[in-house]
Amino acid sequence: MQALGSKAQGARLERMKASPRFKDGTFHNTSPVSQGLKKGTAVSTMKEFLWGGQRRVPTGVLPIVSPLEQWLRPVQSGLRATWLGHSTVLLEVDGMRVLTDPVWGERISPLPFAGPKRFHPAPVKIEQLPPIDAVVISHDHYDHLDYATILQLIPLGVPFITSLGVGAHLEAWGVPPERITELDWWESTQVGRLTFTAAPSQHFSGRGVADRNRTAWSSIVVRGPRHAVFFSGDTGLTHEYVEIRQRLGPFDLIMLEVGAWDPAWGDIHLGPENALKAHELLGGGAFLPVHWGTFNLAIHSWDEPAETLVKLAPTNAPLVMPRLGQPIEPRQVQSIDPWWREVEQTETEPAPVEAVTEPAD
Repeated sequence: MQALGSKAQGARLERMKASPRFKDGTFHNTSPVSQGLKKGTAVSTMKEFLWGGQRRVPTGVLPIVSPLEQWLRPVQSGLRATWLGHSTVLLEVDGMRVLTDPVWGERISPLPFAGPKRFHPAPVKIEQLPPIDAVVISHDHYDHLDYATILQLIPLGVPFITSLGVGAHLEAWGVPPERITELDWWESTQVGRLTFTAAPSQHFSGRGVADRNRTAWSSIVVRGPRHAVFFSGDTGLTHEYVEIRQRLGPFDLIMLEVGAWDPAWGDIHLGPENALKAHELLGGGAFLPVHWGTFNLAIHSWDEPAETLVKLAPTNAPLVMPRLGQPIEPRQVQSIDPWWREVEQTETEPAPVEAVTEPAD
């Protein structure tokens, strides 16, 4: 099945083996954390997932804004972000455009007829995107690396920047090798006036039952002459955020995952409370929550991450929570628009359950 991707070989595999995090054929987190359900929670978690009554799927239509007209206008502050769903964001940084973890597929699965389905269509089609200077892919899980989306991006001639080993998937799908740059933590590459640096994250990888952790995972820092953006990819709370701040900060915009989490899922996802702690460790800056509001991947209500953030965020954690497709310049955001409360919802029936290929992802 082509969507599964391919295994690293040759020079790519040798470079992976040289990573200090690669041992016995797989990549490892810095700390020995759980990468699945915590001990003793499997039965209760599965029961909640199958029969829980949370509003895991919105019953109404999510408000979507077309960004096309605003994309034609100059970026006044030099930094603009458009959240397109889940972890897909179009960043405009100092005159260049970067797309993070692009997923346009209807389902995040190796199968076109099964797996978690989108709550909403993408705000724009890929062919409607403005010219893109780089695509960033944090790791190879299906909700971050989508086969069908990559096929549509290939004709754009855009370079791909990703974690060690993920390039094997991209090359197998037709991305020319000269357009793939794979980074280990603290390594950097330059595209135009932007510097991309891979940084630590605490997660796992894999697209099938036999390839768990055979590719790396990273957060990514994008730094231009005037602005810097931190993109978490997928991660749990880690002390390494302090080192990221010291070595790569400060940041004008911090994009952290807040959804598809549960206390039983170990230390591989932040959730809203830990995202606020991570934001503080990273030194602050405008906070754009991602990894929520698009797929049913957890046992919390679909809008719970947003509500928890609004409730708990201190005044020194400036939240930026745009509608889907709404371009925003963080420096110009004055208040939060709780748009998710406009969505018509019912609580009488549990949300339908879709098969999830990996826990919490």
